Amino acid sequence: MLVLGVDPGSIVTGFGLIEKDKGRMRFVHAGSVSSPAAAPFNERIYNIYKSMTEIIKRYEPGEMAIENVFFAKNVQSSLKLGHARGAALVAAGSCGIKVYEYSPLEIKKSVVGYGRAGKEQVQAMVKVILNLPATLGTDTSDALATAICHLNWKRYQ
Repeated sequence: MLVLGVDPGSIVTGFGLIEKDKGRMRFVHAGSVSSPAAAPFNERIYNIYKSMTEIIKRYEPGEMAIENVFFAKNVQSSLKLGHARGAALVAAGSCGIKVYEYSPLEIKKSVVGYGRAGKEQVQAMVKVILNLPATLGTDTSDALATAICHLNWKRYQ
């Protein structure tokens, strides 16, 4: 099964594709969708939607895993994050793939074993789990961690 993991952000949205076959996870592709911070907000959100739709159509994942909204001190940041998530969710819906949502705590616990792990710890464990030659950026690593979390949970369902 091929899973698309998404780490939403209004400026940078990370994505990662992992395939699980015979109990083994295999890295397929990863990257990020970014827009200039100075671009109008509606254009950034549209760019996320358009890019995620293209990724889904190109790789045809069976499912998408995305980080759930968490509460932050900055309401504006939370709202923008919600819009970015919405763009990715609409892309998945328009392409007909099922979506699973996980909290940051669940993702970190699944990958690192500790729900309050730092970004560097998540990056390091994603590199180890997927046997990657180099450490990826935080947005991409977080997206791959979300896909790993989903595949770990999937075996129990």
